[in-house]
Amino acid sequence: MTTTHAEASFAALKEITAAVGLTTAGAEPIRLAENDLWRLPGEVVVRIARVGQEAAAAREVAVARWLAENDVPAVRPLPIEQPVHAGGRTATFWELLPQHRHGTEADLASLLRQLHDLPKPDFPIGKLDPFVRIAERLKSARSVGETDRQWLLGRLADLRGEWEMLPAGRRECVIHGDAWRGNCAVIEAPHRIALLMDFERTSLGIPEWDLTSTAVAHDTFGSLPRDQYDRYCELYGYDVMSWAGYATLRGIRELRLVTFAAQTADQAPQVLNQARYRIDCIRGRRGPRPWGWEAVG
Repeated sequence: MTTTHAEASFAALKEITAAVGLTTAGAEPIRLAENDLWRLPGEVVVRIARVGQEAAAAREVAVARWLAENDVPAVRPLPIEQPVHAGGRTATFWELLPQHRHGTEADLASLLRQLHDLPKPDFPIGKLDPFVRIAERLKSARSVGETDRQWLLGRLADLRGEWEMLPAGRRECVIHGDAWRGNCAVIEAPHRIALLMDFERTSLGIPEWDLTSTAVAHDTFGSLPRDQYDRYCELYGYDVMSWAGYATLRGIRELRLVTFAAQTADQAPQVLNQARYRIDCIRGRRGPRPWGWEAVG
């Protein structure tokens, strides 16, 4: 009998919780995707990393503790020795947030400004690699035709070359790495507070990479109105779309979004049309931006 993702994740959860003296009694899945999130009684969240992400899990905990030391609002790891290795997987333990919602781009701008202004930490944090997993996704995606696959691999090669020749920009700093509004949580009561979350991609890099995520929401997706984008830039203090290297970062972001949709379509056929539409867009078959891309996953 084939084991489902949920069954395999729960089996790993049992070994992980046992390793720290907790139980899976009452455990509930929050999200089972590339990383699996489970809620335990006692307001605890367990984040099970995908295989091969042990270093990233350790970095997430170190970053979250560093942010706490620097008074940047963010999700907090439990005060235990972690990450935890058990059942062939690596996991981290976090405080469960009270009832919350996604933040706005305005919330995100203020948090990113605080993050980018911090001095570099005294622990290894790694360097930004904007191309991580793109080639692997392209080569394995069954939803991508061979002609499109070769074009996309060529686009990847071109963007790598452009990345090496980026014009000068802002000072290198600690960046979030995946800075979209879904990684900003807002708690309304008893006092409104916005927090950063999900530090899997946090590293040293150019702050323009973080800012491009929101620019693409306006420029590529067309989901963020101009007045809200302008407010985001005002609160952060800079408009990345005015930078000469923006088109390259936008191109990399778009290619990442295309390959993510293609990967998702392999498991969720309802995403196939969106994946193919995104490919058509960046291949010039659907006219100019914004393209009205729909959210995937």
